Amino acid sequence: MALEITDGNFDELVLKSDKPVLVDFWAEWCGPCRMVGPVVDEIANEFGATAVVGKVNVDHNPVIASQYGIMSIPALLFFKDGKLVDKQVGAVPKHVLVSKLNSQMA
Repeated sequence: MALEITDGNFDELVLKSDKPVLVDFWAEWCGPCRMVGPVVDEIANEFGATAVVGKVNVDHNPVIASQYGIMSIPALLFFKDGKLVDKQVGAVPKHVLVSKLNSQMA
């Protein structure tokens, strides 16, 4: 299961992580987000020991969504060493997200 990331814990869980991080910006009313959500949970289970995988509900956490300029969801941001290194906007197959996350492992 993906972690719930909020405005309050974003710095600790994402920016200060010593592992690569995948953050799914989503909302309950977003159809494509509901398609990507279970995929993100699968990735969280598969990468549990080697990466941080979490979700930010943009309706409940507008500060962090605004800070990263999230205008379309789902928006999946990839962080390494506290820096944004890649992103994917829109629903994509699991292998695309896994490939992007794997590229942060090197």
